[in-house]
Amino acid sequence: MARYAPTLVRLIGELVRLPGIGPKTAQRLTFHLLKATKEEAVALAQAIIELKDRIQSCAVCYNISESDQCNICSDPNRDGSALCVVEEANDLWAIEKTASFKGRYHVLGGSLSPLEGRGPEQLTAKALLQRLEGGEVKEVILATNPNVEGEATAMYLSRLLKPLGVRATRIARGLPMGSDLEYADEVTLSKALEGRREI
Repeated sequence: MARYAPTLVRLIGELVRLPGIGPKTAQRLTFHLLKATKEEAVALAQAIIELKDRIQSCAVCYNISESDQCNICSDPNRDGSALCVVEEANDLWAIEKTASFKGRYHVLGGSLSPLEGRGPEQLTAKALLQRLEGGEVKEVILATNPNVEGEATAMYLSRLLKPLGVRATRIARGLPMGSDLEYADEVTLSKALEGRREI
């Protein structure tokens, strides 16, 4: 990159640090921004600054919010008897896009991963248990990711919930719609068979 101006190299280096952005994409984005008007570039920079200045965690569920409570926690029409536990706020957004869950959420802030130094104390599990003390929640849906860390987190939470008498369920895992059985891997097929239900 010695042939590029240091300012370009710096921006490419910063963009490469973003998830899913490789060197070629970072270079393309940098040259796109170079061609953009100064107003467009300033608007992007201002949006990033406002994001860092205004966004905070919801005091109730740890979702992304611009005030003490997020829009979901402050919505009186949400079903308080069902609580969906997710790893990150982007998981919450994915579930919300389906428009099929009308309850409330709890964002853990990650999953258990001893190799990455994330134990129970790094998650918001203690706050989750405090939320359940009121007795309004009847079902906790564990919607952690279907990977080793997500499964370990779901098992850990289910052990914490068992003595509380709250119904703990796990989201189903298995085959996506429109797929063919012959192309599914063994783990996905076995999980689909385990999660079968009567029709």
